[in-house]
Amino acid sequence: MCNGHDHDHKDDRPHISRRAAITGAAAVGAAAATTVASSAAAQENPYADPAEPALPPSNMKLDLSRAALVVTDPQIDFLHPDGVTWGVIGASVEEHNTVENIETLFKAAKGADLTVAVSPHYYYPTDKGWRFEGALEKLMHKIGMFDRTGPTNLDGFEGSGADFMPQYKPYIEDGKTIVTSPHKVYGNDTNDLSLQLRKNGVDQVILAGMSANLCTESHMRELLEDGFEVAVVRDATAAAMLPEGDGYLAALINFRYMANAVWSTEETVANIKAAG
Repeated sequence: MCNGHDHDHKDDRPHISRRAAITGAAAVGAAAATTVASSAAAQENPYADPAEPALPPSNMKLDLSRAALVVTDPQIDFLHPDGVTWGVIGASVEEHNTVENIETLFKAAKGADLTVAVSPHYYYPTDKGWRFEGALEKLMHKIGMFDRTGPTNLDGFEGSGADFMPQYKPYIEDGKTIVTSPHKVYGNDTNDLSLQLRKNGVDQVILAGMSANLCTESHMRELLEDGFEVAVVRDATAAAMLPEGDGYLAALINFRYMANAVWSTEETVANIKAAG
């Protein structure tokens, strides 16, 4: 039973009626929907930047003394017409000029004496014994993607799908580029990338490579969680387009939401030169 004085108790906190709250939320939702609809109508290119962004602009400034270029999976299976994924990823690679843009980044980074690291994806025979896998893991193992004969030999590696793209080898095999231990699913939490970067005094990362919504996005997330400042190069990546969805668009949305900066290759090169 309630005591009478409880009814007389005054709550000084501001109150808003349920009706007002619902009305206000509906108004905000309607405004957002109108903005999205108008932006969509104004943009035939689904990858174009929004005409009126809601998120604050980037203020990331490169400091070459503590920056690195990190490239995920610059390998034949992702980026070459002979690669096992080309049928679903080739159109995206070609649309974004990904192969050439990655090479442009390698060249710019080497010219500026930046730390460069490559995070490759390899599967050894023992990796085929996993007892559970995600959808893409199942597919990658089924088609022999990134397969190597073992961790301690290079039998059959040269020119295989796991090998680096030929045009990148002069940059990767120059004796200065860090080639990390392989990541096994998508992110660099299973390899030594962060350790290598920290040991080189790096806390700013220019991130590029393959593929956008898988390894590249996972590397971005892990690096951010590990305290790095990350700029993703939006046209130096690409992704599969499947009935399940456009991987590039999915990644681009998350890049915009989470990365410290999202640059084009042209902008990245200009920023490297400006910081030199």
